[in-house]
Amino acid sequence: MLVKLRRKVSKLIRRLSRPKQRLSAVSPPAVSAMSPPRSAADSSPFLFPRIQSTVLPDPSPFFSPDLLSAPLPTNSFFQNFVLKNGDQPEYIHPYLIKSSKSSLTVCYPSLVDNSVFFYQVFVADLTISSLNNQNPYARHAISSFSDLSVTLDLPSSNLRFFLVRGSPFLTCNVMSTVMLSISTVHAILELTPNSSYTKYTIKLNNNQTWLLYASSSISLSNDVNTITSSEFCGVIRIAALPDDNPNTEHVLDRFSSCYPVSGNAAFSRSFCLEYKWEKRGWGDLLMLAHPVHLQLLSDLDCSDSVLENFKYKSIDGELVGVIGDSWILKSDPITITWHSVKGISEGSFSEIIDSLLDDVQSLDPSTITTSSSYFYGKWIARAARLALIAEEICFPDVIPNIRNFLKATIEPWLDETFGGNGFLYESKWGGLVTKQGSLDSGADFGFGLYNDHHYHIGYFIYAISVLAKIDTAWGRKYKPQAYSLVADYMNLKRGANSNYTRLRCFDLWKLHSWAGGLTEFTDGRNQESTSEALNAYYSAALMGLAYGDSHLVHVGSTLSALEIQAAQTWWHVKKGDTIYPEQFSRENRIVGVLWGNKRDSALWFGPPDWRECRLGIQLLPILPISEFLFSDTEFVRQLVNWTLPALSRNGVGEGWKGFVYALQGVYDKEGALENIRSLHGHDDGNSLTNLLWWIHSREDDSEEHTSKSHKLCWFRHYCH
Repeated sequence: MLVKLRRKVSKLIRRLSRPKQRLSAVSPPAVSAMSPPRSAADSSPFLFPRIQSTVLPDPSPFFSPDLLSAPLPTNSFFQNFVLKNGDQPEYIHPYLIKSSKSSLTVCYPSLVDNSVFFYQVFVADLTISSLNNQNPYARHAISSFSDLSVTLDLPSSNLRFFLVRGSPFLTCNVMSTVMLSISTVHAILELTPNSSYTKYTIKLNNNQTWLLYASSSISLSNDVNTITSSEFCGVIRIAALPDDNPNTEHVLDRFSSCYPVSGNAAFSRSFCLEYKWEKRGWGDLLMLAHPVHLQLLSDLDCSDSVLENFKYKSIDGELVGVIGDSWILKSDPITITWHSVKGISEGSFSEIIDSLLDDVQSLDPSTITTSSSYFYGKWIARAARLALIAEEICFPDVIPNIRNFLKATIEPWLDETFGGNGFLYESKWGGLVTKQGSLDSGADFGFGLYNDHHYHIGYFIYAISVLAKIDTAWGRKYKPQAYSLVADYMNLKRGANSNYTRLRCFDLWKLHSWAGGLTEFTDGRNQESTSEALNAYYSAALMGLAYGDSHLVHVGSTLSALEIQAAQTWWHVKKGDTIYPEQFSRENRIVGVLWGNKRDSALWFGPPDWRECRLGIQLLPILPISEFLFSDTEFVRQLVNWTLPALSRNGVGEGWKGFVYALQGVYDKEGALENIRSLHGHDDGNSLTNLLWWIHSREDDSEEHTSKSHKLCWFRHYCH
């Protein structure tokens, strides 16, 4: 059949010369009336077959019993606190926090950097515990958690810590009358109270100064490295003094009486996220904003006030003081479309069609030899791209073949008939695992330990969305399975009224995803590929379009925009940027793996000098939304020029070269086309057809380039 189709090509090209209506972008969802999540009346909840995993850790030693009946977070900012012994530190801006042996240690970290990596050093600056503890080796307990905070209890010490991200204070509720111990690895040079004994200044021999505030009078005394208190019950707040500016101490004094105990984020409307903190005490709340917050904070929608001269240092850039117990964060809108944003000139159709025929002819389910959920997902998403490209270039003849391939390859995973692997539901943490991952922690790149869920499932959701679009009857039949899959990483519900934890991978404070899962890491969670994370949220939005679910479009679009903003801030290293140390910024144009407490130029699968892989892993898969991720043409030029010398290294894969040439096409269309046409192979999730589609949908070299992505977006016309 496909051989015969070639004979139609010349006739088709001649027809294309006649005037026709250009494919339009998908109509935007109605912003004023976002539809709610599906109700039970829409379809009964679907769960994949249940299984008891043999590799998952037991959450019960660390979570309070009332939390164990609901799904639990598996990629959270406090994950180390509930793994193994629970004694590895986590970075809760601006402090590294470690809990061990009925005590909690706070560190205001310094930075160690070189041209390859940099990280924050944990030092036990202050360790808080109670004296005369009858069970000094008792574990801590997580008594509650929210989007922006976690509450950590030391039951044997009668201490409760409200660990709220971005608070310049460490807040401790001394729940019953005890005597406190505050020790340090440094020497204590001074311990000076105010006249009411509700504030103490602690000076250490490492040039640090800490301030301690108490809700009522407290008597403190010290020796060389330990401070002890009289009996006390109430609230203690501790803050590092970040600089010698006396105004900084005045600010801390002013806001010391109001403290947050929890915080949540709400998707109030498209491309907006609203923070609200629950606070106690009196006065206004003081919090810290990281660089992406500062880019997104809206002066129009919240009563916060930015204290530009009140700053803490951080591995993520300067943290700046903001007054207010609610923030509105607004991102630039982005376009969620099935096809390219700018379109493709008809003169390019012939070359794309010729490649498309070859790629479609090679589709054969029997040739997929992998049972890996990751690589299998890439294969089916690659085929789904061909269907959408065929639509865009007005060549629907091949779509039935693609549809048949997608049905044959997707259905076994949804019907639970795929012999080598499959999705299963486990209730210990509440989420999906694979057959292989439930037995082997290393299988499917750790999917059974909740690693990389948004990557793997995102590819499946993309393929399912496309198939539901081109075969609506199929989409209706498999809608329950599709929604169960996407809920694993897109669920917004809290507590026991859901089968899945809330936004499994996305960090609502950092505003990007994590991929580490239930593995203890000294440097916290990590993420390598921002583009695969973006694919997950973009694909969820496409699924919303396929099913007419404006709520899913709204959330998927907003998460996509936030992931892009974070990637451009923390993974894309532009010349002249000052967020990162000078050595690292000078030698790198893109981060390999970003950790909570570290930045590394190496990859999980390669050393720093594999620059083509570092570029490629931040671009794949190439999609219409990739245009927004790499909207800054000048940065793209810097990145490609930094990468190109690496292509002369022996053993560089053709697939990785293809991603470099794809970005070259952003500013050098003809040069990129020449390079792409010379390739002898492609990444398993990519194709020559997709590369040609990408290049031919770029602006001509003579056209004006811009780094303003909103130029491409229809959404502004609908939201104002």
